[in-house]
Amino acid sequence: MKFLLSLILLITILDSFGQHQVSEIVIQGNQKTKIGAIKRLITLRQHSSLDSLILEEDIKRLKRLPSMAHAYYQVHKVEDGYKIVYGVEENFTTIPSVNIFTTNDEEFAYRLGLYEFNFLGRNIILGGLYQNDIYNSYGVNFRAPFLFNRNFGLAINYNNLTTEEPVFLENGTADYKYNNTSYEILGLYQFSFNHRIELGANYFNEDYEYKSGATADGVPQDFNVNKLLFKGIYDYDNLNYHFQYIEGYRSMLNLQYVISTENILPDFLIGWNDFFYFKRIGNRGNWANRLRLGLATNDNTPFAPFAVDNNLNIRGVGNTIDRGTGVIVLNTEYRYTLIEKNWFVLQSNAFVDGGSWRNPGGDFGDFGDAQNLRIYPGLGIRFIHKKIFNAIIRIDYGYGITEDATNGFVFGIGQYF
Repeated sequence: MKFLLSLILLITILDSFGQHQVSEIVIQGNQKTKIGAIKRLITLRQHSSLDSLILEEDIKRLKRLPSMAHAYYQVHKVEDGYKIVYGVEENFTTIPSVNIFTTNDEEFAYRLGLYEFNFLGRNIILGGLYQNDIYNSYGVNFRAPFLFNRNFGLAINYNNLTTEEPVFLENGTADYKYNNTSYEILGLYQFSFNHRIELGANYFNEDYEYKSGATADGVPQDFNVNKLLFKGIYDYDNLNYHFQYIEGYRSMLNLQYVISTENILPDFLIGWNDFFYFKRIGNRGNWANRLRLGLATNDNTPFAPFAVDNNLNIRGVGNTIDRGTGVIVLNTEYRYTLIEKNWFVLQSNAFVDGGSWRNPGGDFGDFGDAQNLRIYPGLGIRFIHKKIFNAIIRIDYGYGITEDATNGFVFGIGQYF
C-alpha cells in the first residue's frame, strides 16, 4: 500500500514537472538574422524548466545586439508543456556614413565609411572607413563576438590614420604630421550575461613629422618608432534598452601597457574606467551620465595620452586643445523625446560637460587648478531612425563658463556616449 501511494505521488510530481517544461522554442520576426544564431545566444533550451528570469535575461541580451531594434517573448500553454516564442524586430544593419567637417585651418575634410553590423546574419561586424583631413587615412575592422560559441569571439583591426596634431610645448604649440599604422587582434570572452573581457595585442608604428610652430630642445622634429601595446578590457554591463531609451548601470575598465623601441617615447602604462548610469524619467525622459577616471605614467612629455577634445569629452572646447597624464571628466545630460512616430524620433538634449587634467610631469593638485578645469553646459538635438542601427544625427552646442573658455557646435553620428 505504501509502495502504491509513493508511486502515485512520484507520477504526480513528474507530471507536474513536465507541465512546466519548455516543449518548443520558436523564433519569429527575423528576416536576415539566422535562427541558429539567435538560438545560440539565448539561454533557454527545449525540455528545460520554464524560468521567467531566464526569459527576461534573453530578451535583454537580444536587445543589445546591433542587429535588433526590439525583442520580446510570448508564453503559450500547450498539451505537453509550454511553447515559447521569441519575437524580434530587426535593424537595417548595412550602414554607410558621411561626415563633413573643417580643421582649425578651415581645410575641407570628410570621412566616408561603410559597415555591416550583421554580416552573414550572424551578428558579425565588418567594415571600413576612408578619411581625407589634409591627409588620407583608412581602416578595416572585423568583430565577431560569437564566432566560436555564445561566449568566445575574436576581433581584428587594421588602421592607417594620418592627421595634423598639435604638440604643446612650454614656449608654444607645434603642428606635426602624425601617422599611426596599427595591427590589432583581440580575444573576446563573456563569462556571464553581465561580465565580459577583451585581451589582445596591438603592433603599431608612429611617425611624427614637424610642420610648423614652436620648437624645443630635446623634442625631435622628425622621428619614427615601432611600439607594442598589450590591452585588457573588463566590461560590466547591466543596461536595458527600449528603442532610444536606456536604463541601468555599466562600467568599462581599459588597461594598456605600451612598449617603445625609442627612448624619446618611453614605455608607459595607461588605464581608465568609464562609469555609465542611465535612468528613465517619465514616459519621454532619459537621464544619462558618464564619469571617466584615468591615469597614465606621469612622464613630462608633450605627447601625453589624454586629450581635451570636442569629440571625446567636452563639447564646445575645440579640437585637441590640451593634453595630460590624468583625467577626470563627467558628462551628464537629459534627453527628452519631442516627437515619436513609427520610425522617427526627434529628441532634445540639455547637457553639462566638465573635467580636469593632470599636467605632464605634474601632481594630483593639478586637477584643482583653475587653468585645467573646464565646464561647458549646452543644448542639443537628435534625429533618430528607430529601425536603422545607430542612425542618430547629433548636433550639440557647448558654451564654456570657466577661464579662457570657448564655445561651438559639435556634430556627430550616434549619441555622444
